[in-house]
Amino acid sequence: MSGADRPGSMGVVDLSDRWPLPGAEDVRDAVLAAYADPSRGYHDTRHLSEVLDRLDELAAHGAAYDATPVLLAAWFHDGVYDGERDAEERSAVWAEEALAAHAPAEVVAEAARLVRLTETHEPADDDAGGCALSDADLAILAAPRERYDDYVAAVRREYAHLDDAVFAQGRAAVLRALADKPHLFHTAHARERWEAPARANLDRELAELLVRS
Repeated sequence: MSGADRPGSMGVVDLSDRWPLPGAEDVRDAVLAAYADPSRGYHDTRHLSEVLDRLDELAAHGAAYDATPVLLAAWFHDGVYDGERDAEERSAVWAEEALAAHAPAEVVAEAARLVRLTETHEPADDDAGGCALSDADLAILAAPRERYDDYVAAVRREYAHLDDAVFAQGRAAVLRALADKPHLFHTAHARERWEAPARANLDRELAELLVRS
């Protein structure tokens, strides 16, 4: 279970000008359509926009990564999202197939590798692209309280088929696994700016889940 927002908020965002691969606009539009599916909760175009924003922020604060494959991976990382465990693998396969005619093989392979990495968010310390993408994807954990609460509510909508007790149990397990990590973030900027507020949000949500259980 992982982490669009309230109806009428920013669930659909125009990101057409942030696509990193000129000449592949058909691929871009297909990916955008997937994120804009009204059945999505958190994993919508707002989430994609925020991941791209956080990658820009990391780059502006010294994170050096190969932009094209990392940005392509950001676009595809939740291209497939249906709550099933192999969504990252299916997203990576989609990237491999859709990008093959538009980008060098090494760029496609790296983008797909990075998509697969978002299943665990455990990049090696020397994996600059993996560290940047993982941090950008998890940056929502450090969001201000109102945005974090929006995120939590959106995740709940994605699991509306589960009753409250089952959802709370699964969500708590996810939060505990995150909280048990020695660190949530891998880049210097993210550790400095996002680690402490993220852990405070995790602790608060876990406490609220315990009260409701």
